[in-house]
Amino acid sequence: MSIETSMLIIAFITAVILGFIVIPLLKKLKVGQIERDDGPQSHLKKQGTPTMGGIIIIISMILVVTGAYIFFSTTQGQNETANRLIPLLVLTIGFGAIGFVDDFKKLVLKNTKGLKPSYKMLGLLLISVVYVIYLIEGLHIGTDTYIPILKIYINIPIYFYIPFAIFVMLATTNAVNLTDGIDGLSSSVSAIIITCLTIIGMTAGMKEISVFGSIVIGSVLGFLMFNLHPAKVFMGDTGSLLLGGVISAIALYLKMPILLIIIALIPVLETLSVMIQVIYFKKTGKRFFKMAPLHHHFELGGWKESKVVIVFSLATLALCMIGLKII
Repeated sequence: MSIETSMLIIAFITAVILGFIVIPLLKKLKVGQIERDDGPQSHLKKQGTPTMGGIIIIISMILVVTGAYIFFSTTQGQNETANRLIPLLVLTIGFGAIGFVDDFKKLVLKNTKGLKPSYKMLGLLLISVVYVIYLIEGLHIGTDTYIPILKIYINIPIYFYIPFAIFVMLATTNAVNLTDGIDGLSSSVSAIIITCLTIIGMTAGMKEISVFGSIVIGSVLGFLMFNLHPAKVFMGDTGSLLLGGVISAIALYLKMPILLIIIALIPVLETLSVMIQVIYFKKTGKRFFKMAPLHHHFELGGWKESKVVIVFSLATLALCMIGLKII
């Protein structure tokens, strides 16, 4: 059994165990979902379902990555792998922490507005800047970026690359955040995308990415056991911002952020649907979609939640297979 498989299984088991511990605690704290009155009527019955479940993923990752760090740091010739795992974990915790503060204010302190959008974006921006600087100055990976299909690298001037990389991180975290609106949707789609990126890291011989990615996949799959319809817990911003951060961080690490346009097309379309809805409404006073983000449009069109999740997940799987084919 490979180390990646072992880490995935350990992370999965850890997340499942944490689920049985954390979910009852969230219920006691009455950290329940708040549903929109103008949303799909089927969602109103979810009112009160424990949220902030993303902490299950975070804690699982912290425990297993720490174990992996100890293992690699005590294995001859693997110190570099061990040391490169920590910045990836810190980044993940950072994005998750911003989401946690937002969830905490909304659900525990009962501040319906949560963390101010400007503060949330500032926090995400600061973490993104630190990570991009780490890649350039700490790892010295350069600014060359892979172009799928053409199968070439282009060297982007650093004064263009830094804002571009930061934009990728901010856009991805917000896109995954918008995808989180149906039981199991964001976790399923994200797990598939991260699996694709992890396979690329494996084939490239990047041990830190293959191990870290495997741990994230295991943690998300463990969480998914409680998040499938009917969900016993929702990830909240704690989980969605975390997963968006992981996806963008690994893509930039692999020098393949442009690949996200293909393999993460579902989150991209979710984001575009919101933008189109807002612009169209401002110009015409009418809605372009029945409701945005896109998954709600299909729900109001008669699709069951499970169908939306299955179709979007299969589409993501197909897109990831195409992505692996064209790199």
